[in-house]
Amino acid sequence: MTQTGTLLLSRADVASLLGLRDYIDAVEEAFAAHARGETLAPGLLHADAPEGEFHIKTGGLARSRAYFCLKANAGFYQNRARFGIPNIQGMIVLYDAGNGYPLALMDSIEITVNRTGAATAVAARRLARPESRVATICGCGTQGRIQLRALREVLPIEEVFAYDRDESAAASFAEEMTEALGIAVMPVACAAEGTSRSDVVVTCTTSRIPFLAAEDVRPGTFVAAMGADSPNKAELEPALLASSTVVVDILEQCRRVGELHHALAAGLMTVDRVHAELGDVVVGARPGRTSEDEIIVFDATGTGLQDAASGAAVYERALEVGRGTYFDFFAG
Repeated sequence: MTQTGTLLLSRADVASLLGLRDYIDAVEEAFAAHARGETLAPGLLHADAPEGEFHIKTGGLARSRAYFCLKANAGFYQNRARFGIPNIQGMIVLYDAGNGYPLALMDSIEITVNRTGAATAVAARRLARPESRVATICGCGTQGRIQLRALREVLPIEEVFAYDRDESAAASFAEEMTEALGIAVMPVACAAEGTSRSDVVVTCTTSRIPFLAAEDVRPGTFVAAMGADSPNKAELEPALLASSTVVVDILEQCRRVGELHHALAAGLMTVDRVHAELGDVVVGARPGRTSEDEIIVFDATGTGLQDAASGAAVYERALEVGRGTYFDFFAG
């Protein structure tokens, strides 16, 4: 019997349905589809609140079954300490883009964490040196953990430096990930202590003050700047972008938020200096790495296309295995 209504999926439901490789495949296809013109234009709204922020991202896939996705996330970074609830909370609504029916309402956090790590993996596979073995993770929370796991899916990472403003967080991260992955993960007191010795650097913090400078990064490094997903966030000194090859997730979005936004405002870059969108590299329309010594910065603000592709994959798997419950919002 065909179910009617909207499929409701909790975080536990979502977590049970896909693995990291599934997210990497979905996100890679989303970027490729964008480059081929097979998506609905992604959108972004941002609003500051007295104690936090909200952002809304949209995007869609124009394929045999077309989907549109709306994600609303709230970031209140004192929540856990003050109230014992998550710092980041949100929901995804997945629509049938052919008739506008809301197919599913699901927790967004599991998807956001995994699709962000997946974007790094997609980029690293094409922009990092294939023999990259040493990485620094700046930001040792949930996202730092998935970033390291994602890198390990595509690169032979065997040594890792962990940096966090909270030194105890870096120490816990190092202990946990050493045991989980069977590689050497070491906490460092300052980011440059690790980045100056690394092939790959990932920044995934909530910083509003840049902490990674050009002199902290050696030739040939791939830098994935994942944290600056709102106008006031910044992790990289603008001069680092100006002296590097810059690849963005979505150019129009990175002009408004992210590291490119700050480099443009500082007058150190112009838009025509951006090498490519990631999708163009994925489909081969633009080259990836062209030399061993090239420093490449991937400016990732997070796009609704990643959420649409991941949300659609979650939804389709849920239908296959019968996960979730239905609710008819339009019942009379």
